[in-house]
Amino acid sequence: MNEIMVERDGAIAIVTLNRPQSRNAINLAMWETLANYARALDADDSVRAVIFRGAGGEAFSSGADISEFETRRNNSAAARAYARVFEDTLDAVAAIGKPTLALIRGACIGGGLELACATDLRFASSDSRFGVPIARLGILVGYKEMRRFVQLVGPAMALDLLLTARLIDAATALRVGLVNEVCAPNEIETFVFDLARRVTDLAPQSHRWHKQILKTVLENPALRDLSEAEVARPFAIFDSLDFQEGRRAFLEKRAPRFVGE
Repeated sequence: MNEIMVERDGAIAIVTLNRPQSRNAINLAMWETLANYARALDADDSVRAVIFRGAGGEAFSSGADISEFETRRNNSAAARAYARVFEDTLDAVAAIGKPTLALIRGACIGGGLELACATDLRFASSDSRFGVPIARLGILVGYKEMRRFVQLVGPAMALDLLLTARLIDAATALRVGLVNEVCAPNEIETFVFDLARRVTDLAPQSHRWHKQILKTVLENPALRDLSEAEVARPFAIFDSLDFQEGRRAFLEKRAPRFVGE
């Protein structure tokens, strides 16, 4: 059985963590595979949105596979090697230039939550629960993961979850900004797939460059020393075929047919 599955629904790619017997715990090979898939999906112009999900109804992911820690993360040198793969994967997911959505049911914990935080939008069923209880294992969140976490929920809530090792429910996750919306368990899939289809009808270049502009603003809030290309980006889009199509479609009162150019 493939531990990572990639399927297509039109312009939507669905990436499934497929270890339901282990509550979709992610081993090192899965992290490597996820990174490869993320880069391939980013390069595939026929993909306009990506949904990440977990198999079964019990978990998006319960986190990194702790059974590997004795051999893969049993000392600082091994932990560094593991972290290079882990962080590379999260960076690759965050760098996908199309909208990415996490469809969350059940447990979304530890590395599973960090994977969800690397997506653009997170939607949870009301029976989901979230946390990073790694203080129970005596290990740390890395700098990049901490930055993503704090950008989503702020320093106070990040420290709350890390220092208490508690799990929060979906309603609390929504209140603190960890997820975008909460749905009933029997409605979450329909909601997320319908939203993804609406997203794929919009201009791909707008999506890609909005993500890049947001990254720039977060990393350089003073907007100092922007390159000429970065300064020109909001205006260069007016030379694109998609802008011309969007303008014509609006005037002609029809749905636009964007080509991503």
